[in-house]
Amino acid sequence: MTAAAPARDLQQPRDLGLLGGLRHRIAVVALTVRDAVGPWFRVAWRYLGPVLGTVSPVGWIVLLLGIAAMVAGRVLGWAELTFVAATLLGALLVAAAFLFGRASYDVTIGLNPRRVTVGDRALGELVVVNVGTRRSTPGRMELPVGSGLAEFSLPAIEPRGRHDELFAVPTNRRAVITAGPAISVRGDQLGLLRRVVRWTEPTELFVHPVTARLDPTAAGLVKDLEGQTTKTITNNDLAFHALRPYEPGDDRRYVHWRTSARTGVLMVRQFEETRRSQLTIIQTVQNSYYETAEEFELAVSVTASLGAQVIRDGTQMSVVTDTHQLRTHSVTAMLDDSCRLELVGRRYATPRDFARETTKRLPPPSVVMIVAGSRMGPTDFRAIESLFGQDARVVAFRVELGAQPRVSSVAGLQIITIGELTDLPKTLRRVI
Repeated sequence: MTAAAPARDLQQPRDLGLLGGLRHRIAVVALTVRDAVGPWFRVAWRYLGPVLGTVSPVGWIVLLLGIAAMVAGRVLGWAELTFVAATLLGALLVAAAFLFGRASYDVTIGLNPRRVTVGDRALGELVVVNVGTRRSTPGRMELPVGSGLAEFSLPAIEPRGRHDELFAVPTNRRAVITAGPAISVRGDQLGLLRRVVRWTEPTELFVHPVTARLDPTAAGLVKDLEGQTTKTITNNDLAFHALRPYEPGDDRRYVHWRTSARTGVLMVRQFEETRRSQLTIIQTVQNSYYETAEEFELAVSVTASLGAQVIRDGTQMSVVTDTHQLRTHSVTAMLDDSCRLELVGRRYATPRDFARETTKRLPPPSVVMIVAGSRMGPTDFRAIESLFGQDARVVAFRVELGAQPRVSSVAGLQIITIGELTDLPKTLRRVI
């Protein structure tokens, strides 16, 4: 018994080698068959695909049951099964008659307006014009709207005639709602066969977040007009710093002639470098930093309110999230992009990593605003603040649904707690 066990152990690698060789041969045969049959299959599918695509899932079930009943009836000699098979296959033949016919439509989807705020009323219009020379037959039109599907029954339309259908678009939450494409459907009432024709491209409706109107310059927290002065010394700027002896290559426009005449040494002006105000808004969309989806929606509204006012003030701005950077060349573009913000899973190890990666290609900011949910603590806010120099002012907005508005300071960092959107304007007045 003790000698038999090693013999089996020695045989096992050989068995594995044979099994591996068999798998290799099977893979080679499969690749050969694929290369030989693949081109013919693609050609056949090019012609058969549209035909087979008209069969609905219910139609395939009826077809398979009909074939099975026919075979079983022949083998068993049961006339009842043959009758059932004839009924099922006959239903498919009758349904095929509903697929014939062609409509000549000009279909238009209109959304009025194309951009709304959460809760506003939005209406859509489906316009169907018969551009053919004959009276169209009654039909059916389907229009996907968001996650729903609107169905319209089309009557017979005279040549150059028009048929309008109105529909309401739900706007109870921030989103980008896609309406379309509009497709006409031909088929039987049982839904066995179905032929569709696409008439339009999808149209987007932007449901913007609710925003609060802020005081001018409040969103930017910037009090200067020409820019913020830094501690960097330069030879060409606005803020005068000091005089120094002339060096070859200096611009003679900045020679201070009075001092040069008094001292007998050619003196030139030095300046403190100033830069135009640049604001950066950082909002995390990682779901672990928000208590609820409603808290995240409030954070998006805070970001949108700040960004909209900064753009109106004409201050340069960047808005970044974990997933993408928002456009900021206009208020409308920024709000459109904010409609696409969604909660995501973990993308970065820490909030500091997220802020560093998303802002490393942006211009150096003079003001930084951090927007996050109630699950982000002061330590995380401080870690993000450490990324920016002393010339940048950093303000954190901690969104906690239902909390009392307050302003706290942690090691010099101002943390503003927002419980509802109406708290934002009055809280910013206290910070400035």
